[in-house]
Amino acid sequence: MTETVRVLHHDNCFDGIASAAVFSEFYRRHVNPNPAFEYQGLAHQAGSYRLDDRLLAPVNVIVDFKYSSSDRLTWWFDHHESAFLSKSDESHFREDHSGRKFHDPTYPSCTKFIADVSRDVFGCSLDHLQDLIYWADVIDGAQFRDAETAVELREPALKLMLVVESVRDPALIRHIIEAVQSRSLSEVVEDEAIRTHFDRLYGKHLESIAILKAAMKSNGGVVEFDISETPVSGHNKFIPYHVFPDSVYTVGVSLETSRAKVSVGTNPWSHVKPGHNLARICERYGGGGHAVVAAISFRPDEIEKARRVAHEIAEILRSRPDHF
Repeated sequence: MTETVRVLHHDNCFDGIASAAVFSEFYRRHVNPNPAFEYQGLAHQAGSYRLDDRLLAPVNVIVDFKYSSSDRLTWWFDHHESAFLSKSDESHFREDHSGRKFHDPTYPSCTKFIADVSRDVFGCSLDHLQDLIYWADVIDGAQFRDAETAVELREPALKLMLVVESVRDPALIRHIIEAVQSRSLSEVVEDEAIRTHFDRLYGKHLESIAILKAAMKSNGGVVEFDISETPVSGHNKFIPYHVFPDSVYTVGVSLETSRAKVSVGTNPWSHVKPGHNLARICERYGGGGHAVVAAISFRPDEIEKARRVAHEIAEILRSRPDHF
């Protein structure tokens, strides 16, 4: 009987799909050469997470997402500082001796973390995926050469990033996860279905740049914007630094069908060294992420609360005048 492996990954995230792809290659090469993979995206939301109803396969995997203390979880990899919903979850992880659950917040991307664990712990090299691993590290770690590179989307990986971050079609996401395991990124982005989505989404990307420019204001090194009443929900998070290159932080409010969101980020090209840990700030409000980029999810009907929290965070980020 074919073994079913269900991989839950951070949805609409380049690092999330790349992590799913890299884990799949590791599993196929090191554990079982002929499994049946299932892929499901996980999105951050307001309140607690209950994943038991998704961890129903013989082998259940979570990559690039928060920990679950469910006994049904077989493998776990994450690199977020805010990887645990509670102290009990963290204790559960620390007490696990399966050798299949890994966490290291020092990694820019979960993709490279999985690749390194695969090589260093299990002796399984994934050198044929180096281009995918490299770009996942660049994208999730905001290690672009400059803001123009991140916004203009000329590289194949960045074109694929736009599609991954924007589409809401699980079948297409699965197609991308499977494709990047065996094809180059330049070949994948020219796939007819993916190219069609990119051409449409790039037009919207250009529109979102104009909308964000109109919505943004910069004060004390912090760029603030509220696009909750515009057609834009998801957007390229580097646009504010392209428009305001001297900024240090951004705080944005957006609204999706499933949540109101506060996004907080740090300008990776700023000449000023940031002094705030954004994950820790967002954790105060039930969110989390990384030291340099984080977010908080609220219910869609809590948009006013999201706006209030965004204003409070912007004030916190302006609270160290020595930065500016």
